[in-house]
Amino acid sequence: MLSDKPTTALLEVGFRPFFLGAGFFAMLTMALWSAIYIFQMDITLDAISQYEWHAHEMLFGYAMAVIAGFLLTSVRTWTRTVTAEGKSLLLLFSFWLIARFCFLFGTQWIEIAAIFDSLFTLWLTYILFHRIIKTKQWHQIGIIAKVLLITLCNIMFYAGALGYMENGVVWGIFSAMYIILALILTMGRRVIPFFIERATNDAVKLFNTRWVDIPNLFVFLAFAINEVFIEHEAASAYLSLILFTLNAYRLIRWHQPIIWQQGLLWSIYLSSWMITLGFALFALTYFANLDIPKLLAIHAFTVGGIGMLTIGMMSRVSLAHTGRNVYEPPKALIYAFAAILCSAIIRVVLPLFNIWNYETLIGLSQIFWVAAFAIFTITYAPILLKPKQ
Repeated sequence: MLSDKPTTALLEVGFRPFFLGAGFFAMLTMALWSAIYIFQMDITLDAISQYEWHAHEMLFGYAMAVIAGFLLTSVRTWTRTVTAEGKSLLLLFSFWLIARFCFLFGTQWIEIAAIFDSLFTLWLTYILFHRIIKTKQWHQIGIIAKVLLITLCNIMFYAGALGYMENGVVWGIFSAMYIILALILTMGRRVIPFFIERATNDAVKLFNTRWVDIPNLFVFLAFAINEVFIEHEAASAYLSLILFTLNAYRLIRWHQPIIWQQGLLWSIYLSSWMITLGFALFALTYFANLDIPKLLAIHAFTVGGIGMLTIGMMSRVSLAHTGRNVYEPPKALIYAFAAILCSAIIRVVLPLFNIWNYETLIGLSQIFWVAAFAIFTITYAPILLKPKQ
């Protein structure tokens, strides 16, 4: 493995290039999706639909960049070993970047995208597993195993797109979405109460309980398997109702007034509520006999859950690991959080009330998404490019 010392701050730690790349890519790919969906811009697609192209790039492109940056940095901290830096980090990032470039033009270069996407996630998985095993931090294996599962989902997607696996595209996309949600729920269980405690100067102590954690894990697994492979409506409804109850109870127990005084707290806290809202929408559709499109629940998970959580975590991690005060974030950041929250509300909540034309709401949601990541990228580029303070 390449081990040259970094010659630029950008290649010192994994979060720097991947968070910067994720911010820019989130803007670019959503703007492109808006041009395709709203303005019918033509894009060359074979074997997959426009929606599947969009979903793939948001999950395996944007979300995986954030996950890579976060875990390369976290594993480095947990194990006190170097994960990737210098030329090694540049090469890993280049694999991700080449795959994204290929997919910007549709599927005409899908074979090249498949090669570099697989190289990116497989090498990332190897780096993380190697450091965890080397330092015998076995309790972290579950988190890293989810990265391996996402890698397999991406391979499944490409196998389907290239005609080698029936249903591979759909199974790959939705399996990855639920694994990413599982990763978010797992990490959120750890970090959200910790962040709240630190914000109160440890004046409060928040605890997780096994009677919530264990059922939450197994019920979510059953829910995800049913949604991806079985699609039994009643089973999804009952499982999602349980998940809504467990996660709502947990979030209510975590609540402290100080959350609303700090953007870096309420953005992450509300992202968990958006995921919980997604479970509620699944349940309401069945039990209240409401005609709620499943896409609204899915976008509660993705725009509200994954989108809000990742922009909040990137903002916090970048400050903490560059020697800045997480309790004095850049003032512009509040506008980024407000914009991503508006994007989620417009995309998920407003369609429930038939206030405006559905396509108009989607367009507005896309605008707010692009604005949120434009603010984040412009604000954080100097932080990510400069040496640690």
